Amino acid sequence: MVNTVDRSTGAKKGSGNPHPYVPATDADRAAMLEAIGVSSFEELIQDIPEKMRFPELDIAESAPELSLSADISAMAARNITPGDYACFLGAGAYRHFIPSTVNAVLQRGEFVTAYTPYQPEAAQGTLQTGFEFQSAICQLFDMEVANAGMYDGPTAFAEAVLMAIRLTHRNKVAVLETVDSRLVQVLRAYSVHQGIEIVSIAPDAAVSDDIACIAFQSPNLFGVIEDVGGLTGRAHAAGALSIVHANPTAHGLFQPPGKYGVDIVTAEGQPLGVPLSFGGAYVGLFACRQEHIRQLPGRIIGRTSDTEGRTGYVLTLQTREQHIRRERATSNICTSTQLIGLMVAVYVATLGKQGLSDVANLCYQKAHYAASEIAQIPGYSLPVSGTFFHEFAVTCPRPVADINAALLEKGIIGGYDISDRIANTMLLCVTEMNSRDEIDGLLMAFREIGGTA
Repeated sequence: MVNTVDRSTGAKKGSGNPHPYVPATDADRAAMLEAIGVSSFEELIQDIPEKMRFPELDIAESAPELSLSADISAMAARNITPGDYACFLGAGAYRHFIPSTVNAVLQRGEFVTAYTPYQPEAAQGTLQTGFEFQSAICQLFDMEVANAGMYDGPTAFAEAVLMAIRLTHRNKVAVLETVDSRLVQVLRAYSVHQGIEIVSIAPDAAVSDDIACIAFQSPNLFGVIEDVGGLTGRAHAAGALSIVHANPTAHGLFQPPGKYGVDIVTAEGQPLGVPLSFGGAYVGLFACRQEHIRQLPGRIIGRTSDTEGRTGYVLTLQTREQHIRRERATSNICTSTQLIGLMVAVYVATLGKQGLSDVANLCYQKAHYAASEIAQIPGYSLPVSGTFFHEFAVTCPRPVADINAALLEKGIIGGYDISDRIANTMLLCVTEMNSRDEIDGLLMAFREIGGTA
């Protein structure tokens, strides 16, 4: 007998057995519906448009692997990708050279299946790579302690603000207006039900003495380096914490946040050996001062020794985690970012201090060459002043969407549209991957596009 599934309950028709992947009985479902105050499954999903509840899937008939592979390859070839096209798009995800050592280590079988290492006796390799990852992040940012990774940069930024609130027992936070609005959106999503007040301030604005932190981004949305020391001093004068969301590559050239006394540093770890991958999976970097370690979200891996004096690695301070403290945990981070963290650790170890410095210097020099040349093209200007790393704002003679469409026809992926902040302005990014020919090609394209329709 062929069983079908009752879509309203998830149970198999004709058998009376529950759905094989949802092992809840009819009584279980009835109890859950009663607990949340609805009478039926249909009532539970009534806010979903009816045509979208159980759509018929248009799935093609089966095909031989050879023809299916050809079809998929043809579909993939329609993607516009950096490398095939010259790319000047950044704004949080960056194209950098990834040494072959990263994939060579990553594809070892013992790492590919890495997950939550609760059992140290069975996870010493995983724990050691996580410890090395933490150590690298501490050295990069000149901070005292780092965790084993967060979901991504924006969630790390939001978690840092929540951590500041726990430490200061204040519910008001000041966020600089030069922070990327996408970071702020994630922060609002995290804080909307917690009675937290988010205040947007100018970089030179006065702050009240009831804030939990000053949270800022450096380089900021416009690519400009903020006054990290000054902002940190103002936060401390108000009895608050200083939080900076950084670009890790920039600290191969610029002073690390720890030199300025910053309390919490977050960043997107993608620039450190992680491919663009259509936007993920990435890893959030999170570091802080030693005195704040007990409120640090996520997992912390420690190094110790066993009864015979041999080095060993363990998860430490687990009383902060949700599997022990439940709703009183510092965060609900539970997905392992170990595999992406391993990519970061191998990348940083491969390049070393000098390699990171070389990459940062190449980014800086190439970006400044591009910016200086663009500023001389009629109709284009650089609307934001200040020291920048490898991103800078460019005001265009026409809407950014039009400029980017024209660039795409010339084999160039243009900049990120920030016209909601500055009219007809894009954020351009130049990394070590952009050759002189690519940059000159962009300049020529700008001249040709000009201000004509």
